[in-house]
Amino acid sequence: MGRIYRAIGLMSGTSMDGIDVAMVATDGERVVERGPFLAVAYEPAFRNRLKQGLEEAKAIRIRTERPGDLAALERDITQRHAEAVATFLSVNNLLAGDIDVIGFHGQTVLHRPDEALTVQIGDGPLLARQTGIAVVHDMRANDMLHGGQGAPLVPTYHAALTAQLTDTRWPVCFVNIGGISNLTSIDRDGTIVAYDSGPGNTLIDQWVEAHAGIPFDQGGMIASEGRIVGALADRYLDNPFFTADSRRSLDRNDFLPPSGDEAELSDGARTLAYVSAAAVIKSAGHLPAMPKTFVIGGGGRLNRVIMADLRELAARHGSIVLSAEEAGFDGDAMEAEAWAYLAVRSLRALPLTYPATTGVREPVSGGVLAQL
Repeated sequence: MGRIYRAIGLMSGTSMDGIDVAMVATDGERVVERGPFLAVAYEPAFRNRLKQGLEEAKAIRIRTERPGDLAALERDITQRHAEAVATFLSVNNLLAGDIDVIGFHGQTVLHRPDEALTVQIGDGPLLARQTGIAVVHDMRANDMLHGGQGAPLVPTYHAALTAQLTDTRWPVCFVNIGGISNLTSIDRDGTIVAYDSGPGNTLIDQWVEAHAGIPFDQGGMIASEGRIVGALADRYLDNPFFTADSRRSLDRNDFLPPSGDEAELSDGARTLAYVSAAAVIKSAGHLPAMPKTFVIGGGGRLNRVIMADLRELAARHGSIVLSAEEAGFDGDAMEAEAWAYLAVRSLRALPLTYPATTGVREPVSGGVLAQL
């Protein structure tokens, strides 16, 4: 067993609802002790700036470009992450000196793997100065330089977590249902296969925001009042993404919400919840073997309609579906924990990605270290 590092992970995902802060104590390999977690919400006005930033980012051709408001937005989002770290330390009676490293994801504003272009705004050196803690940031770029898709990165952490599972039916598949969903299948012998599996919450969020003025369908309440519009569901599930010979990572713009005349509010939410669940099972069909246990993290696990559909679809393959909590984990914290874990692996020059997770040519480490 190597040195144990105390690391904080920071995640701001495609849902753009806020910052997740989590701590782990780890050697970057098999030892993982999960610590406290904190979620810090963005105020609506800042969330709107982030959404506008996504539009401005479409003009980026070189990943260092910051057109429009993006330079100011990068500074401001870094400041909010520094404030989130300060709050986390205070709430948990910790000092900056108690933490070895921060894993800083930043906010993805552009992800075009076919062009080897990924942009996460967030100033690692500024965050290190403001927190007084070393920061590992920009963890996707090196994977792309070596032929990978730059995503998903969380599978390496999922593999470490399997050591904490008991009475498991293998293969195990961790599914993160965020804005975009991704899956990680791990077999008993440690073999990992991972890729993005389709739209998660992003279509539902955009749909209910456009038609009900609320940011997401809490608990699936709106979807529970609707029915599945078969033709609309088929249109999404017939997308070539699901039948292509190779897996690729997704940008939130790869799947767009329905137009307003294609469904009424609850039917649209119900259909998109089904699409989210069916996309996971359909994409799992590309794995070497259908998983026997699905462990669901991310915000989608709180949508009871998505979870009910997942359980029904998985049961047709003799598989069971557990929420992260039912498996003994914290589904809100898991992705932020992963960035803490990956930061330690980066410090130790251990691989973050593998050919079977991102399509990279060989296992590679990554990340840029910003020291004090």
